[in-house]
Amino acid sequence: MRCFKIYPMGKKVLLIGLLFAGVVSFGQNCPRIQNPSNGSVGVPVNTTITWNQVSGIDGYLISLGTTPGGTDILNRRSAGLVNSFTPELGLPDDTLIYVTISLFITNGQLVECPGETFTTEDVTTPPNCTQLANDQDSGSDAGKVHWAYAPTATGYRITIGTSPNGSEVANNIDVGNVLSYRPENGLPLDQELFIKVVPYNENGEATNCPTQNITYSEPELDCTPFIPFLDIPGQIGICRDGTMAIDPHQMLAASGFRWFKKNDDNTETLLSDNDIFFPSLPGEYRFEAFNIINENGVDIECSDSREITVLLSEAPIIESVHIERKPMGLEIEVRVRGTGEYEYALNRENGPYQPMPMFQGIMDGQHIVFVRDRNGCGMDNRVIELDLSPKNFPAFFTPNQDGINDFWQFKPSSESGEVNVEYIRIYDRYGNLLKQLDPNSQGWDGSFKGRRLPESDYWYLAASFSGQQIKGHFTLKR
Repeated sequence: MRCFKIYPMGKKVLLIGLLFAGVVSFGQNCPRIQNPSNGSVGVPVNTTITWNQVSGIDGYLISLGTTPGGTDILNRRSAGLVNSFTPELGLPDDTLIYVTISLFITNGQLVECPGETFTTEDVTTPPNCTQLANDQDSGSDAGKVHWAYAPTATGYRITIGTSPNGSEVANNIDVGNVLSYRPENGLPLDQELFIKVVPYNENGEATNCPTQNITYSEPELDCTPFIPFLDIPGQIGICRDGTMAIDPHQMLAASGFRWFKKNDDNTETLLSDNDIFFPSLPGEYRFEAFNIINENGVDIECSDSREITVLLSEAPIIESVHIERKPMGLEIEVRVRGTGEYEYALNRENGPYQPMPMFQGIMDGQHIVFVRDRNGCGMDNRVIELDLSPKNFPAFFTPNQDGINDFWQFKPSSESGEVNVEYIRIYDRYGNLLKQLDPNSQGWDGSFKGRRLPESDYWYLAASFSGQQIKGHFTLKR
């Protein structure tokens, strides 16, 4: 005897039956179009399509086509929970229209209901004129001209001018079957425009359509988040080497830039629209940076500007560094040559910098002074103090009042640094102190208490501010 597994097959049959029954049950809830009714003929091309409401759904989708299930006129346009829809551009005339309503249900399933049909009227006359859909109080409305649908129209021609018969913005342009138009170069804003829209269809165009005047205003926009941050000084130097000290582009991000020269008559002259600008003359300038923000199809400029004084400047040259010992430490004074505005730092090239050339309360030891032009035209530095060396002290001198080598004195090194001597003491060959010499004085003239000393070798002891000492001798010749 053979056994057969009948029960599992029975479950499968039962399950298929239940699914089929569910679809059929739900299919009974699909809406039917009420206006126009299924199979109607001579339906106006601007008709509103309605259908009966269905409960328990999330929304309706409507498709319109010229073939069964087609979407060539309208492709699954959402109607929300509203059980009606009016095609914005109307329907083609003398055409069999296929209507398909689809349903969104709670679990996200899309149910497509059976299609229905109606036939539109045969239009035999041109359309009537239309009206602009936005008025003077409604602003630019996305930067476009909008107008209302003209029933039976299949296209529109538009003319726009800045005078009643003008056409310089748009000259009888065929825009097709649409309800808005944006000129290629945008709409002139805050200016009265004269606009004529002429609907047409296969039977001709509307006649005697009026010209309507309207002013489009720039859309309102809070520029605050879009204004470039101008962290630039109010003073810039023109360096003697012909370059400008500061490139503002390095300090901000912006869509565009402008440089203006301020004239004596309070007018301005645009000089450049580049980020980097090299002014050729000192004077008063204005730098402007802006970002272009597209708001509803209209470009809006959000800008900020700074007035800048341009000065002639140059790199500094350190001529000398003077050091004195004070009760609280060393006092260092930097002496500089140049026409720029300079600032000073000690031991650190990146600062901090100070406007004064003097540093006080400094500990003994080697230091580096830095001087830079505040307008960015260059910098200089010098090491203090270099080690004392015998080459800083002359081997002889001739105090015979001929103007040549009449004085013996410490001589700074020609290196990129500075030896700063605190004191120099001069002795005779027996160790007697003859002179304590100020390193900043003219020097020793070879005398002692008003008496000229004879030719001989003499000795010196020199000490730097860092405590280094050096001894040596030199010859007095007459």
